[in-house]
Amino acid sequence: MRTVDGRVAGRRGQATRQKLLDCLSEMLSSSPYRDVKVIDVARRAGTSPATFYQYFPDVEGAVLEIADQMATEGAELTELLEGRSWVGKAGWQTAQELVDGFLDFWRRHDAILRVVDLGAAEGDKRFYKIRMKILNSVNNSLADAVAELQSRGRVDKDVNPAAMAGSIVAMLAAVASHQKGFQSWGVKQAELKPNLALLVHLGITGRKPTK
Repeated sequence: MRTVDGRVAGRRGQATRQKLLDCLSEMLSSSPYRDVKVIDVARRAGTSPATFYQYFPDVEGAVLEIADQMATEGAELTELLEGRSWVGKAGWQTAQELVDGFLDFWRRHDAILRVVDLGAAEGDKRFYKIRMKILNSVNNSLADAVAELQSRGRVDKDVNPAAMAGSIVAMLAAVASHQKGFQSWGVKQAELKPNLALLVHLGITGRKPTK
């Protein structure tokens, strides 16, 4: 772990650096990204702006660090699909657990994901790469699942596995980032999950689930 000027950070320095990141994460949960200033992060962490600049070039640099850590945790999404079957009752369970895990991941990282989405939408390639790293953890597995079912004659040969997987992942991300909005439509979380899982199952298998 190095400082901005290339020096190796000691144990105390690493602890200070992590505290700054933790405080920034907390602030992103309650304040618009554009409103967060270095001096406010430093004050919350009980240190100075000069100390902040020892570890990060600016707020955006620190946000990217948090986003990178979050994207690494996104590997857990891949585990939701490893070795899972999409046939019969097992397929319905796979769809439900994927939806449950995806929505849960988005809720836990809501604040930083909002910033990542904003940066990606504005064309910042750094944020775009982080967003794609998270989505690819699911996209590639789903594409493989469709292709495998297709090879066994269970999915129509005209279906494009990559296009289907990409569409499903984009839908999951859009729904996950809009979870609070469903409440204004009178949709409870418990009602959202099975309906979303139904769409995922239909997309991957082309069939209604066996429950």
